Amino acid sequence: MENRNNVTEFVLLGLTQNPEMQKVLFVPFLLIYLVTIAGNLLIMVTIVASRSLGSPMYFFLAYLSFIDTVYSLPLLPKLITDLLHQKKTISFQACMTQVFIDHLFAGVEVILLVVMAYDRYIAICKPLHYLVIMNQRVCVLMLLLASTGGFLHSLVQFLFIHQLPFCGPNVIDNFVCDMYPLLKLACTTPTPSLDSSMIANGGAICTVVFFILLVSYGVILHSLKMHGAGGNHKAFYTCASHMTVVILFFVPCIFLYARPSSTLPIDKFMTVVLTFLTPMLNPLVYSLRNEEMKNAMRKLWSKTVTLAGRGLYPSVGHDVHSITESINAFIINDCTLKNHFLWVM
Repeated sequence: MENRNNVTEFVLLGLTQNPEMQKVLFVPFLLIYLVTIAGNLLIMVTIVASRSLGSPMYFFLAYLSFIDTVYSLPLLPKLITDLLHQKKTISFQACMTQVFIDHLFAGVEVILLVVMAYDRYIAICKPLHYLVIMNQRVCVLMLLLASTGGFLHSLVQFLFIHQLPFCGPNVIDNFVCDMYPLLKLACTTPTPSLDSSMIANGGAICTVVFFILLVSYGVILHSLKMHGAGGNHKAFYTCASHMTVVILFFVPCIFLYARPSSTLPIDKFMTVVLTFLTPMLNPLVYSLRNEEMKNAMRKLWSKTVTLAGRGLYPSVGHDVHSITESINAFIINDCTLKNHFLWVM
């Protein structure tokens, strides 16, 4: 414990130590942050406000957008502000908190992607039983399972790293606090058992889940082929969207954590893809490749513009009546969304 107290903060080397390059990187990472927050919030608002997006698939997609939004909040702003400073530091407590939050939401997303694959399997391969199997109670239980699994994974990783003594040096060759860069700074060499445990709790989980997802989508695509191509294009493109997200998330995860504790120059790029690019691309992939999502967004914006236009030219009696009807309709739609799941495949 005394050795650990010798380190009260860590120095982050960041993406690059070149001051000019840091200024160049500031703008794209600021744009990534804005697109991530705006895109995921747009998906959540669209799903909540649209009756046509009431299936479990969109229920899980809204939760995925929520996870990606919260996942980015403690990481991207820190990186963006660090790009404006020559010396980048983070306190010991904040570093440990960052490790916990990072693995918490990453763990939840791993399980959630499995849940979404299972939902697509039931919808496509067993459509007549879909509403019975994927009822509201089952969907909520699956979200609780994903949240609990992510918390347990993060807790184990946090306990692994928090028990190690840190007595110096305190320079992390990365832009975030993560497991392997911190292991290099520990006063004691990690034992093979600790190495194996961390790989099993991180990289092995990513590898096994990735294999399961590939098999599940392979079964779905085979089922589509057996039933013929006609009428199944929408289901095929839905699976293609999901697989794009799966590959973007799991390939960096496997590369970073399914190996003994070590750091490589390409680790920073893989960390950027895993923690920043994937949360940004998720809403783009799901919205641009999904006609129902795009149509719901158009209707939502159309209603918003219409209401805003009426506010510019109010006729007192008619305007109040119209706004009252709109509010009542929104409340009814929202209650309908919460109490019913409509299958839209």
